[in-house]
Amino acid sequence: MEAATDRPLVVPVFLEVPLPPSSPADIYASLRDGPGFLLESLEGSEKIARYSFICTAPTAMIAVAPDGALTVSGDPCIREVAAGIEAEDPVDAVRQFMERFRVVPSTLPRFSGGLAGYFSYDLVSSIYPVRCVEETTDPVARFMLAQDCLALDHRRGRLEVIENLLLTDESDLEEEYLRALTAIKNRITGLCHLPPSSPVEAFSAGAVTSSCTREEFSNAVLRIKEHIAAGDIFQAVLSRRLACQFEGEPFGVYRRLREKNPAPYTYFLDFGDLVVAGSSPEMLLRVEDGRVTTVPIAGTRPRGRTEAEDDQLAAELLADEKERAEHVMLVDLARNDIGAVSAYGSVSVT
Repeated sequence: MEAATDRPLVVPVFLEVPLPPSSPADIYASLRDGPGFLLESLEGSEKIARYSFICTAPTAMIAVAPDGALTVSGDPCIREVAAGIEAEDPVDAVRQFMERFRVVPSTLPRFSGGLAGYFSYDLVSSIYPVRCVEETTDPVARFMLAQDCLALDHRRGRLEVIENLLLTDESDLEEEYLRALTAIKNRITGLCHLPPSSPVEAFSAGAVTSSCTREEFSNAVLRIKEHIAAGDIFQAVLSRRLACQFEGEPFGVYRRLREKNPAPYTYFLDFGDLVVAGSSPEMLLRVEDGRVTTVPIAGTRPRGRTEAEDDQLAAELLADEKERAEHVMLVDLARNDIGAVSAYGSVSVT
């Protein structure tokens, strides 16, 4: 291992052990003690649902304002690394932050530490000349920095326990390595003595209120159709906000969600003062080895009770003119967006 002279060097140290019999959700629930995240794959092909990832002790928290101002809390070393970042927009702020590090290549899964979090819908007004109806001063991006994490390989039944060293010219390499190895062994010992699965955490939700009435929503649909007919727009995502009073443990909501709607992409992000949870069958976007991939999904049907019913429902989707038109539109929009950031002539639809 050789320390960086200009940027901190990130060196992964890891041990592989058999995967515990507990589910990723149970492992996360047993280990969590504050902010952290769970990225869980519950069903799907090996290509999209092979791994789950857990971090229960993020090193730092990163928040980005609409103007690109970046705030880092947590580890003083990370705050020092991020000092002096002046960004044009929130995306540029995150990019500059990540460029402050050098990472040693490894054979670990595609996520072995780094940032996990979200960009909000309000980000659009920071990078495109459009005005949000509701101006906000809240962060448009929040991320947790994971220096250590668990990578669960469901296909192989193996677990990677990972500690990432952050090395500078002043680092004592042997001391840092031994510290990481001790932390890994302590984590493995804890994983060998996980408590039994606990019941779903209790929670309650009050009456749901909507940000608009049914009439207001219907009128908005009519206005959108007029804009489409006039050639002003191709597509609009019309939405409303549903809110309710909530009491209890947010992770209980996630557990209920994963039971009712298992998917390749389920997630629970606990920032301490804010929790984001969800479940999706769709990978929005992947950037890996300089290649961008998106897989738009349009149209849904309930699952059949038998394989024959599933086949029938799939045939209905393929024959549905509206669903096919929506899918073509989504693919076309995705192709245009990816083309704007890709080498000319390199975008293809498969």
